[in-house]
Amino acid sequence: MSAQPPAAPPFGTPPPAAPARRSRTRRGLQIGAAITVIAACAIAVLGLIGWNIGPAALAVGLAAAIIPVPVLVLVFLWLDRYEPEPIHYLILCFAWGAFSATLLALGVNFAAAELVGLPDALVAVLVAPVVEEIGKAAFPLLLVVFRTRVLSGITDGIVYCGLSATGFAMVENILYLGGVGFRAGLDEFGPATGLFMLIVIFLSRVFMSGFAHPLFTSASGVGIGLAARASSGAVRRLAPIVGLLVAMALHASWNLMAVLSSETGQPLFFLYGYVAVMMPVFLGMVGLAIWLRAREGQVTQRTLPDYVRAGWLSPPEVAALGTLGARHSARRWARRVAGEPGARAMRGFQFTATRLALLRDGVQRGLDSRPAELARVAAEEQELLRQISAHRQVYVGRDPAVPSARWDGLRYEIRFPDGSARLVAPPAEPVLPLPVPLPAPSPAPVPPPPPPPDPYRYYR
Repeated sequence: MSAQPPAAPPFGTPPPAAPARRSRTRRGLQIGAAITVIAACAIAVLGLIGWNIGPAALAVGLAAAIIPVPVLVLVFLWLDRYEPEPIHYLILCFAWGAFSATLLALGVNFAAAELVGLPDALVAVLVAPVVEEIGKAAFPLLLVVFRTRVLSGITDGIVYCGLSATGFAMVENILYLGGVGFRAGLDEFGPATGLFMLIVIFLSRVFMSGFAHPLFTSASGVGIGLAARASSGAVRRLAPIVGLLVAMALHASWNLMAVLSSETGQPLFFLYGYVAVMMPVFLGMVGLAIWLRAREGQVTQRTLPDYVRAGWLSPPEVAALGTLGARHSARRWARRVAGEPGARAMRGFQFTATRLALLRDGVQRGLDSRPAELARVAAEEQELLRQISAHRQVYVGRDPAVPSARWDGLRYEIRFPDGSARLVAPPAEPVLPLPVPLPAPSPAPVPPPPPPPDPYRYYR
C-alpha cells in the first residue's frame, strides 16, 4: 500500500469487478476447531453443575442468571456501533467465556483446594483471579494471533473481553443462584426459603455487582487493543501482559474484600472497598469506553481526507461519517431517495469506509512494514474501494433535488439537466446530502379589512 491512495477512475467508470475469492479452508478449520472445543466444554460444565446442584436448581439458576445478560450484551454492542464486529466472533467469545474459561477455572480451583489443600480463602484471593482472567482473555488473545485484522483498537478489545466475561459471569451465577441460593434454601426449609435466598443473592450478586467480571476483563481488553494497533514490538508483547495483570489485581482485590467481610463478620470491609475503590474504577472504565467510542468515530475524519484529495470520496461523504447522528441521517436520506436497498447500501458504505479509515490509520502507524504485508494491505485497500463504489451506485443520482456530480479531489464537476457540465469549488464547510427538515413557512400577513362606509358621507 503506497503512502498515497490510488487515483480514482474517470467519471462514469463502473466499479471494478470483485477479485477472485481466496480459499477460506484455513479460516473454516480454525472456527470449526473453536466450536468443537467450546461445545465439549459446554457439555462438561453443564453436566458438572447439574450433577452438583441437581436439575431443578440448574434450571432455576440458569433462568435467573440469564436475566442480566441481554443488558450487558447490548452495552457492549452499543460501544461497537462505528465498526460492528463479525457476529460469529462475538458469539464465540461469549461462549468461550461461558464454558471453556469456566471449565478451566473449575478444574484449577478444585485442584488447588482439594489436591494441594489450600484454604478456600487463599484459593479465592490468589488462585481464582489468575486462572479466571487468563481463561476469559484467552480467546481474544487467540484472535489477535490468528485473526489480526479482527481487532482494530482498544474498543474492540473491550468488546471481545467484556462479552467473554459476561458469559463467564452467567455460568458462575448459575452456581450461586441455583446452588448457594435456591438449592440450599430448598433443602433446609422448603421452596419458599429457596426462592427467598434466590432473590437475596440475585440482588446482591447480580443487581449490585453484575459489572464485576466485565470490569476486570475489560482491563485485559485495553491491553489487547493497544497491542493490536501498536507498531512497536515491545508494546505488542507487553501491553496484553500489563492489561492481564491489572485485571488479576482488580479481581483479587474484589475477592479479598469479600473474604475479609466473611471471615471477620464485618460487612464494612466490602462496603468501603465497593464505594471507595471499585465504583471509581468502574466509572473510570465507563468514561474511558465512551471517550474511545467517540474517538473511533473521528478516525474517518483524520484519514479519509487522503481519499478525498485522490477523488475517491467527496467532502460531504466524509463529513457524514463523523458522528452516529450524521450516519443515521445519511441512512434516512438514502432510504428516502432509494428505498430500503438504499438504506442497506448506505449502511454498507459507512461500514466499509470505516474499515478503510482504520486500514489507512494502520499504514500511517507503521503496523505493516514487510513487502508481503504491504502487498496484502494494498489488495485489501483496492477491495474496500471497490465495495465503496458498488455501495454508492445504489443511491447515487436518485435524489431529484441534487444534480449529477463528481468530486475530482479539488472541485465538483456538476452535470445539469441540459447536458452542460461545470466545475464548482467546494464550500468552506461540507454540505451534507442529508434530509434536513426546513421550518414551516410563516403565514402571509392578512390585510386589514376595509373600514365600514360612512352613512353621513352624502350629507357633508
